[in-house]
Amino acid sequence: MAAGALKYRDPKKIAKIGRKVTEHLNSNPAVQWLESPHAQLYVCQNFLSDKDCDFLIDKINDNARPSTLYEGTEQEGYRTSFSCDVDPHDPEIQRINAAIADLLGIPLEYSEIIQGQRYEVGQEFKQHHDYFFVEQPYWMDEARNGGQRTWTAMAYLNVPEEGGATAFPTLDYAVEPRRGMLLIWNNMLPDGKPNINTLHAGTPVIKGTKYIITKWFRVNPWGKGPAAT
Repeated sequence: MAAGALKYRDPKKIAKIGRKVTEHLNSNPAVQWLESPHAQLYVCQNFLSDKDCDFLIDKINDNARPSTLYEGTEQEGYRTSFSCDVDPHDPEIQRINAAIADLLGIPLEYSEIIQGQRYEVGQEFKQHHDYFFVEQPYWMDEARNGGQRTWTAMAYLNVPEEGGATAFPTLDYAVEPRRGMLLIWNNMLPDGKPNINTLHAGTPVIKGTKYIITKWFRVNPWGKGPAAT
């Protein structure tokens, strides 16, 4: 790998982002730290209003398509949900986008646009990491598109009748959906390197339907190379 490519997964820069976000979240009384020595997880209850949740559910239902995996990583039955790419120019989407970025204290341009997901009965996303594996063929495209993912923010838009928890198997922990709740975690270790303990899964929905939105943050502005320093 070319030396220049290291800029797209710069551990020192990622560690600095991690420290700033941690300080920002810890100073917010509305944010709760889910205590674990192995990964940084937080929740913010009632982050989205009922109106916001209904709005986003409608958007997902109107634009849902089968979820995909990166080319070369496909596995049958691994990710069986539906996904939705929302309109980034919609004023309500822009407002929600900005609110998530503000909560984490990360400039909005370092984030991907919100993605919606719908899980019907039996659908799931098996164990995976949100950070990128730099040995995979997709990496250089993602390197040029903002580089490594740092933080993840996921909001639950409803509560399925049964199932659909977000499980972190190496932490022996599962987060049950709550309408309007935002779940946040750092995909990296304090030293800026990937944290394997952030392995997680969207467990199968047993009864009902589950709706969420996910927003990922990058080490550099999304869609661009390294920021000027």
